[in-house]
Amino acid sequence: MNDVIKQIVNKKVSLAPMAGITDLVLRNLIREYSKDCLITTEMISSEGLRNVHDCSIIKKSDNDSPIAFQISGHKPDLMAKAAQFLESRADIIDINMGCPVKKVVSGGDGSALMNTPRLAQDIVRAVKLSISKPVSVKFRLGYTADSMNYVEFGEMMQEAGADFITIHARTRAQMYAGTADWSKIKDLKHSVDIPVFANGDVISIETAEKCLDESEADGVAVGRGVLGDVSLPYRIEHFFETGERLPVPSFEEKLDVLTRHLDNEISLRGVDVGIKCIRKLYGYYISGVRNAAKYRAELVRIDDYSEMLKVLERIRLEVRQSSLSEV
Repeated sequence: MNDVIKQIVNKKVSLAPMAGITDLVLRNLIREYSKDCLITTEMISSEGLRNVHDCSIIKKSDNDSPIAFQISGHKPDLMAKAAQFLESRADIIDINMGCPVKKVVSGGDGSALMNTPRLAQDIVRAVKLSISKPVSVKFRLGYTADSMNYVEFGEMMQEAGADFITIHARTRAQMYAGTADWSKIKDLKHSVDIPVFANGDVISIETAEKCLDESEADGVAVGRGVLGDVSLPYRIEHFFETGERLPVPSFEEKLDVLTRHLDNEISLRGVDVGIKCIRKLYGYYISGVRNAAKYRAELVRIDDYSEMLKVLERIRLEVRQSSLSEV
């Protein structure tokens, strides 16, 4: 087993890729807590990389490793070229065969590849032969409940040369609705010899523990659980290593991270784009705060940085006053 893969399996935690979310800023915030878990970039289209040599989505920092760059597409030759282009930046090249979004699937990419397993194999082989770094594949239980082929699909990915698997325990038809069925992952884990990480609904230490118990996977991939809580991968990692359950960050701590998240997005993208980029995350950071819905509605309408800081300070004061009144 490759040394990078050994390290990832030893930590038992990875950051799942999320479009528009797992950018350089979020990855750096997570690295402030966890130095060793695998982090994964946003999905990068192999079609789009043909003529792109510099864009924010492929930027990385010195502390990103171990990092997987995730590519998507359905043409083996283009996927191989994308992997070659990204190899010097990556510790792992991850292939997306699980994205359920209509615009991705309609083009034959993402989870649509679960309907064409031979083509999926050709893609893995082409990527594997084109680079020296490990190759991982992320997919789902199947396209629909009536076509759950994840065990056979995983076996085929291993046969094609995949070194590592992450499986989201839903079908494409489910999108992100319903409940992830971690118990099904056990069948896949017992059918392949390469590491398997379980993904879907891992939003706390408790769900991570339950997921591993039910799936018997080698680790968990944390996705939406990091929204508003960038310390989660580390706290799960720490629990698996020591058995200690570190506390969830306080609202004040979350507001501190939100402010840094905003500042760093502005540094990366400029004020206008940075502010717009962070809007989708306000609700997660201030969830549970009194009047959270009112504050979120106010924040998403603000374009001025100083005005935004004033609102965040008002939230902070309300949190402090609420805490004092509860004493």
